[in-house]
Amino acid sequence: MSTKIDPITRSVVQHRLSSIVKEMGEAMLRTTYSQILNSSRDFSLAICDTSSRLIAQADHLPVHVGALPWATLVVEDRFKDVAPGDVFLLNDPYHGGSHLPDLTVFVPVFSGDRRLLWTIVRAHFSDIGGATHGAYNPAATEIWQEGLRVPPIRLSEAGRPREDLLDLLALNVRNPREFRGDLAAMLGAAHLGERRVSKLFSEFGAPVVEAAIEAILDATEQQTRAVVSTWKDGVFFGEAFLDDDGHGRSDIRIAAKVTKQGSDIEVDLSESDPQSSSFVNSSHANMQAAVAMAFAYLIDAEIPKNTGALRPLKVIAKQGTIVWADPGRPVTLCTSHPSNEIVEAIVKALSASCPERAMAGWSRRFRIAIQGEDPRTGKNFIWHLFQARPGGGASSGGDGYSSIGEWHSVGGLKFGSLEVAEVRFPLHFRRHEFRENSGGDGKFRGGLGVALDLVLETAKPARGNTAGDGVRYGPCGMLGGKDGVPHDYRLISEGRPPRALRTKEVGIELRPGDCLEIRSSGGGGYGPPAERSAEARARDREQGLVTEDAPTGQGS
Repeated sequence: MSTKIDPITRSVVQHRLSSIVKEMGEAMLRTTYSQILNSSRDFSLAICDTSSRLIAQADHLPVHVGALPWATLVVEDRFKDVAPGDVFLLNDPYHGGSHLPDLTVFVPVFSGDRRLLWTIVRAHFSDIGGATHGAYNPAATEIWQEGLRVPPIRLSEAGRPREDLLDLLALNVRNPREFRGDLAAMLGAAHLGERRVSKLFSEFGAPVVEAAIEAILDATEQQTRAVVSTWKDGVFFGEAFLDDDGHGRSDIRIAAKVTKQGSDIEVDLSESDPQSSSFVNSSHANMQAAVAMAFAYLIDAEIPKNTGALRPLKVIAKQGTIVWADPGRPVTLCTSHPSNEIVEAIVKALSASCPERAMAGWSRRFRIAIQGEDPRTGKNFIWHLFQARPGGGASSGGDGYSSIGEWHSVGGLKFGSLEVAEVRFPLHFRRHEFRENSGGDGKFRGGLGVALDLVLETAKPARGNTAGDGVRYGPCGMLGGKDGVPHDYRLISEGRPPRALRTKEVGIELRPGDCLEIRSSGGGGYGPPAERSAEARARDREQGLVTEDAPTGQGS
């Protein structure tokens, strides 16, 4: 006999589950060791059930969360003897992961002897071994050159940690202390979630919680279909391009054919370009996450982003393409690229179906990782650039957010305190301010990127790697809006001519006193520039966001 749930109980359970994943996130923020987690917040939390359905999530990184049901599915398939106190770990892109730097922890939640849910933490680690520091290897031609691969493993057994496996993992990374600390924080957050969900079971009873979850998913599906049914029916097309793969290929096309009928959406990516020899390929779980992101961005913000919201969505893709690589291919850049381009292609396609919901292009990722020795301590460090966040796209609701980030994170990644970064690393942020004229023009202007001058304060040379895209293709304008200005990163080094940094470089020599002049892109504009009000243009000039000599209709 099914348990009937009244709307109040359903709402209480829904908000309790949401608060649990938020509390897990706060625990992560306060206990992790690395700046990539405790400052930039490159982690996500979720609750899934034993059917690999996404039940609840915190508002962190959509590209993480959208892939977690696929990771849960692999764990469910691999382990049939899950017991209380077990902990599971994975990162392999061909076993449910997205890319190697993202480790995922799973803790089962039982009610009595029945296993009902998983509390899950996914976090990006600052190093995962491999040929280059910081996990990204632009020179990689196979996944074995990118770092340590972890298929689903049992990390703790009935409450007893597998110290031999922990030792093996820590031995294969460049910063074992930081690695162990961050992994311990993930375990703590997942166990916290387990305790909170167990308390929910004890308060309401597992049958009530289970019935409430079904009602939550059904209600979410109903809300989502009500929105989609108002969109125009038809078959729509969109495309986006990667600048290059770093191995000689350029203009790599991601193609989306989107069919909308009634309250159903079918996204077909099978005509995208063939896979690459470099790390710009996408894993299957990451591709699914990117499609889910694009769809989630177009429905109402108030609709919970769980499996119910994704029921109207069907995804078609072809293995061997850039969006779904064959096993063994390198994929480390995939959570940024081609994730951003998959989203862009889908949103472009659906702009003909729901134009008032289709935002202009958000910026692309262009990161730098620096490895060197801190002269203040004599210890090695690895630093990842999360500053100089680029601009977000404009929408029918107004101008884009400045310095907000990329499609795949939509503000979830933070750049943190500049002063704290200077205390923790031998760096000086000489300049960090909005990049004028960088947002695409339109009825509503794209958000601005950032102008950053970063000086290296080491006593010995350091090494840098870059990974990203977007120095040729700026964020797309939408419905007559202009594209945002692309990235422009340069290395200024005494005794050497200034040079532009490519988006996919390895082994860059960085000398003491060198300056990285970083100019991140602005977001795309929405609607024809001729429709922008005189008041808005005057405000832009008054605030120094757009200069008097900026050409009308585009950034500069």
